[in-house]
Amino acid sequence: MKYIKSPIWYSGFILLSINVLGQTGLSPDRYTSAYKKYENATCPVKNNNIKNYVYFSRDREAIKDHPFLKAPKFEGAQIMYSWKSLEPEKGKYDFSEIREDLQYLSSKGKKLFIQLQDTTFDPQLQAVPKYLLTQEYHGGAVIMLQDNGEPDGWTAKRWDSNVQKRFALLLQALGKEFDGKIEGINLQESSIGDVKDQSFSPEIYFKSLKINMLAMKKAFKKSITMQYANFMPGESLPEDDKGYLRGLYKYGQQIGVGLGGPDLMVKRRPHLNNTIAVMHEGKYTVPLGIAVQDGNYTNDTDNSKIVQDHENIVPLLSAFADDFLKVNYMFWVNQEPYFIEDVLPCFSSK
Repeated sequence: MKYIKSPIWYSGFILLSINVLGQTGLSPDRYTSAYKKYENATCPVKNNNIKNYVYFSRDREAIKDHPFLKAPKFEGAQIMYSWKSLEPEKGKYDFSEIREDLQYLSSKGKKLFIQLQDTTFDPQLQAVPKYLLTQEYHGGAVIMLQDNGEPDGWTAKRWDSNVQKRFALLLQALGKEFDGKIEGINLQESSIGDVKDQSFSPEIYFKSLKINMLAMKKAFKKSITMQYANFMPGESLPEDDKGYLRGLYKYGQQIGVGLGGPDLMVKRRPHLNNTIAVMHEGKYTVPLGIAVQDGNYTNDTDNSKIVQDHENIVPLLSAFADDFLKVNYMFWVNQEPYFIEDVLPCFSSK
């Protein structure tokens, strides 16, 4: 999953104080120094009520004999499963990978948190079943574009009613078998690249995400449900607040669906003004979650770059998430060398 995007609807920020949806004088720089309060945090991380998971993305085989299995402070693993792998043919579901991973983790005293993939940030990869790529579903998926017009990956047409119905049926099938057995399930991030589709609009997209959130909640009444909500097309917080992102958080609170974000970037203004601001400024009884994904361990824009002489910011991230965001779940990506060198030592039992 890509960790930072700069779509055209929030690439520019102004430094004016304005009135937005009744919110007066919100500066886009109001949280730029918030992280400094936690710079003195040290390893091992301070005990708190956060449930920590290791995020393996699609690399499910990596959980086997992984060192985290012997670390008591990690509750389990978060693993991504694509829609097409779970429904290889229309109406025919294959949950064998989930069953295998759940059985293995359970045998080690760990839990499973599912991330359901319907979007990729790789132009060479599709996440939806082939049957969706037909006229009945209006193509089923669409290419996303970066600011420069280059392909950025594929997203399911979350805003298409026919696609929504199939997605709801998948969620129902998953819930029937795994509700109460897995720790939780989350839908991928709300942020998408620029799409050229006549049936798409920011307002329709906002409504479609709420439809999928409700379908997930109906399917999973016992396990944690969570929508990753980080950025929304058609708005730019705080200066151009259309109520989309805040609306997702309000709706999740209303129906009992938790909210989360795919990247904990405490020094980056887009993240501070969107996911971080909406979490910090709201009052929630539903679970909140934040992920530390590729690139987050150094706050570097190049998530493929390995920084050898980097500062270990794991204590800072944990303290920030606990005190400033008050999250219930953290998902630490299994990115090397950071996980072994930085994360595990900070979650020792000392």
